[in-house]
Amino acid sequence: MRLFNAWEMGQDQTKQQIEKGLHLYQSNQTEKALRVWMRVLEKSADPAGRFRVLGCLITAHAEMGRYKDMLKFAVVQIDTARELEDPDYLTESYLNLARSNEKLCEFQKTISYCKTCLNMQGTTVSLQLNGQVSLSMGNAFLGLSIFQKALECFEKALRYAHNNDDKMLECRVCCSLGNFYAQIKDYEKALFFPCKAAELVNDYGKGWSLKYRAMSQYHMAVAYRKLGRLADAMDCCEESMKIALQHGDRPLQALCLLCFADIHRSRKDVQTAIPRYDSSMSIMTEIGNRLGLIQVLLGVTKCWMIQKELDKVPPDRRDPGMPQLPPLVGEARLRLTRRHRWAPPPLPEALQAVPVGPRGRGGRRGPLGLPSARPAPARPRSPPPPPLLCTGMDCNKSVWPGKRRACLRRRARGRGGTGSGRGRDGSNARCRLRPCPAPGWRRGHHSADLAGGT
Repeated sequence: MRLFNAWEMGQDQTKQQIEKGLHLYQSNQTEKALRVWMRVLEKSADPAGRFRVLGCLITAHAEMGRYKDMLKFAVVQIDTARELEDPDYLTESYLNLARSNEKLCEFQKTISYCKTCLNMQGTTVSLQLNGQVSLSMGNAFLGLSIFQKALECFEKALRYAHNNDDKMLECRVCCSLGNFYAQIKDYEKALFFPCKAAELVNDYGKGWSLKYRAMSQYHMAVAYRKLGRLADAMDCCEESMKIALQHGDRPLQALCLLCFADIHRSRKDVQTAIPRYDSSMSIMTEIGNRLGLIQVLLGVTKCWMIQKELDKVPPDRRDPGMPQLPPLVGEARLRLTRRHRWAPPPLPEALQAVPVGPRGRGGRRGPLGLPSARPAPARPRSPPPPPLLCTGMDCNKSVWPGKRRACLRRRARGRGGTGSGRGRDGSNARCRLRPCPAPGWRRGHHSADLAGGT
């Protein structure tokens, strides 16, 4: 009886600590909340409590953009769910694993884990998660540009949201539909669905997290920019950025910076767009959003194309206020081309002061393209080919192989000693060339003892 009461007290303490972490997290004290939850995870022996605190850690790391840590906690949560032997817990853990891979742009894995969730036979609780599973699968298909299957998954998720009266899920699906229609260039629908999500936030979102309002405003900004309404796009993006900065939402900050850069690019303000692309690229690289990195690279490429068109204008017709690419573009180009390449490990301290070898600017290069510590050995030079001796009766000259044809042509044209192309003996012999038999050959004529040799 005492053991049972101690176990219940441990469960109560775990719940209290989890609630305390949630209160800190909602008051924007994220680091304190994470420390509380990590302490619970280390000390708690209750599998159900550990499962719940792992869910909180997964959500917090997802909003902070720490997707790799999110994936680690999702794997631990699956092990905890298997200890509980409950299909509802297992379905939720596989959903978190699918969402983690979706954030890391591992879309094939996301689809596989979502199918695993849908094939599990659980209770009503797990069936309510099918809407979120369909939404995650739709985002994965959209990332792979499989638009038909993505639309089917979004429609299925929307039906689940309507049947279960889940307004939060409906809001998220509307934002994803806005992204979908923006990619297939149906900009009217791309604006309609984020506006619908904003209405849901205004009507039902008093107790919701502000991230729902921020996401709806961001997708509205994207649609407004596509439609050419740049002032409205700027207002919506600024509101979304304020919320992202307030809550420390790094992924949303990167998206807003990308949207700001696109707006300035649409205004032909290349000088303002490039630094924002650079900031967005830094955050995308930090959080591991490879799909966002591709969008940044496309935006920078379009800026260079704009600048190329502007450079075609003659200098005498160029407007003094015409935008120009700043010097940062050169640095950005290096980052874009080299950031994701493999870099060799740094040299040891003993080799960092190695003098440059004798071979030109870089000296001798090692297997990694680094300067070698030893100087390059001198290459053995092959001896030059021996000269050939023209053995005509009137031509005792040593000639080099490259001049043999000229000698033959001269003899063929009849420019020999007799003026007829014949030798002194009257024969019609051609100018024969053979290696010089004497060791003392030199350029020009041979020595006197070889002058009469045949």
